[in-house]
Amino acid sequence: MLLASIAILCGLVLLVWSADKFVDGAAATANHAGLPPLLIGMVIVGFGTSAPEMVVSAMAASDGNPELALGNALGSNIVNISLILGITALIAPIAVQSSIVKKELPLLLAVVLFCGVLLYDGNLSYLDALLLLAGFVLFLAGSIYSGMRNVADPLSTEFAQETQSYAMPLRSAVLWLVIGLVVLIASSRMLVWGAVEIAAALGVSDLIIGLTIVALGTSLPELAASIIAAKKGEHDIAIGNVVGSNLFNILAVIGIAGVIAPIPEISAEIFFRDYGAMLVLTLLLLAMAFGFGRQGRISRVEGGVLLACYIAYNGYLVTNVVGA
Repeated sequence: MLLASIAILCGLVLLVWSADKFVDGAAATANHAGLPPLLIGMVIVGFGTSAPEMVVSAMAASDGNPELALGNALGSNIVNISLILGITALIAPIAVQSSIVKKELPLLLAVVLFCGVLLYDGNLSYLDALLLLAGFVLFLAGSIYSGMRNVADPLSTEFAQETQSYAMPLRSAVLWLVIGLVVLIASSRMLVWGAVEIAAALGVSDLIIGLTIVALGTSLPELAASIIAAKKGEHDIAIGNVVGSNLFNILAVIGIAGVIAPIPEISAEIFFRDYGAMLVLTLLLLAMAFGFGRQGRISRVEGGVLLACYIAYNGYLVTNVVGA
């Protein structure tokens, strides 16, 4: 168990480092290719910050642990909204001004509901996974279209400032892109092995480990990106990172894992507890971001509510594990 704990710790550290280098290299390479800042931010950086979830879930599914992959995706979305936006809003209230973000929020709710329809019958089939991946392709196409056209959106201005930090020679950019990807894959393998070993040693399911330790670890890049963005006053990037990541997680992470290893049996507890928590948090985020009669923003009080939701959810999971 000690070796597994070390593997998880080292895997998490390397995962965060490699994801950061992967994003830097990918964004700088895209800069050299002359892509618009908004497109780089929405697609390249969005893909990079979700890379840990994708690689970890793909590894888990290929190793015959599809529940770990599903737990990682659902848990990461719960972490993104409750913990990441909760902490970020406590540091600096998040004002939502971007029309792109406001369009993506209802899309996120629609995708969450679509995922619920697929999971409701108690399994994730190969066809279900293909439908999610098809949705991911459509989402990417829409993001590219928005990134090419909405140059005057506040989000575009914020990303234009951010892309300056990715400036580096093309050779260095490609080198960091490759190094980041290789270390990302290796650290994901360490993390998955350690998580499975810990689950076996503690006598808990792979799902619980995926919902907690793995989900928190793979969401660290989004946490860092959102906090930094909020401190810089780049509010739309802070919330845009979370919305984009959650869309990636449902469509790509669950889709990829399901294609590799369909899940023949999903318990009602997973659907009502874990998927239900993700749905409720998505509805809360939508209500806070749109404001409905006031300026759309996530205040410090609302950030505290989100953080309390994270603590309550994880407390419930721990209580269930101890009581089992």
